[in-house]
Amino acid sequence: MKDDTLAGRRALVTGSTGGIGLAIADRLAAMGCEVLIHGLAPAAEGDAVAHGLASRHGAAVTYRRADLADLAEVEALLAATGGGPDILVNNAVTRHLVPIEALTPAAWDEDLAVNLSAPFHAIRLALPGMRARGWGRIVNMSSVYGLFGTAGRVGYVTTKTALIGLSRAVALETVRDRITCNAICPGSTPTPAIEARIAAGMAARGETDREAAIADFLAEKQPTRRFVAPGAVAGMVAFLCGPGGDDITGAALPIDGAWSAS
Repeated sequence: MKDDTLAGRRALVTGSTGGIGLAIADRLAAMGCEVLIHGLAPAAEGDAVAHGLASRHGAAVTYRRADLADLAEVEALLAATGGGPDILVNNAVTRHLVPIEALTPAAWDEDLAVNLSAPFHAIRLALPGMRARGWGRIVNMSSVYGLFGTAGRVGYVTTKTALIGLSRAVALETVRDRITCNAICPGSTPTPAIEARIAAGMAARGETDREAAIADFLAEKQPTRRFVAPGAVAGMVAFLCGPGGDDITGAALPIDGAWSAS
């Protein structure tokens, strides 16, 4: 049975050619939403991802490449939605996993630009259309590291923490406009970088049991000792965009296998 909950809505999901972003775009398209996916992939590669989503769900899905560290490209990306998105998911991210002394000024500036300034500008540009239509959903992808700190990723921790503050401030400014703004705080998900680290560790130790290696990797983090599935995060976004999310705004919602509870 086709789900048309979001039929007639337009969504922009940044950082959505893979991982959590792609899972979110897939879920929104399945709910009848017109979706603009975004990334840094070449046009042919991004168009192929968009075509796959469109074919699977019978929805209008397009791709646009944009460097979110460049304000002009952020503005062009928002303009490409045609009147502004009804649903904005700020998911794109940069990570630099080094101690603060080794983090270059350029890397710090990139973290601030992509992880924090781009969501600010996207929200700023999307809100007039949302207000005019009397409806909007904004979801900022924070992290469990937005709830507490860790060593070796100062730019990531700083920007993900700030995204929660941005979400709260925007929520209070839009609370009477049928617009919601929330932050989602996922724990560890199976990113290519993490998968590579697990594979390298297995090879170094001569292990063959991948599930056991994952449990060991997550032992000091997520009490479930399993990854958070991208589809679970997409399910939360879908809920927030549906009728059940009407009164959820200004929240920081962990999806982390009880990591933040321990």
